[in-house]
Amino acid sequence: MRGATERDHASVHGLAMWRGRFHLQAMLPPMLLATLAAGIAGTLANAAAAAAIVNPELLSLALVPGRYVVAVLVALAIPLCLTVLRERLAPWAALALLALIPSLLAKLVFAAAAPWHLVLLLNGLYAAVALLTYMLCAGRAPSRSD
Repeated sequence: MRGATERDHASVHGLAMWRGRFHLQAMLPPMLLATLAAGIAGTLANAAAAAAIVNPELLSLALVPGRYVVAVLVALAIPLCLTVLRERLAPWAALALLALIPSLLAKLVFAAAAPWHLVLLLNGLYAAVALLTYMLCAGRAPSRSD
């Protein structure tokens, strides 16, 4: 009887482990999932705003894979700020970094033709959406006491 119980327990445990291998959440820590979601959401918001403000053809920016890579890498500043800085300062620092880093990249590396104020506005929107998405996904939604 004992052998059957251990075997049943092992098969249930094995099934749980088998299922866990194919769940994205089981493979990546929640912080990385939140960062991934933040970069994607911010990029989509940025492309939609560029299409609405500048030119509807700029919606095609949402189809450029490299923008998502850069956006997710820049969004890694969020958990870094939330870990290293004081609780009240961290979101503001993350917001500033998420607006400034892609703006500097756009103007100085990718030679964006848009004026600085427009680049900062669009990347500020990316920053706000990315930060809010991260906080919601990571369970760190801002409250009135913050």
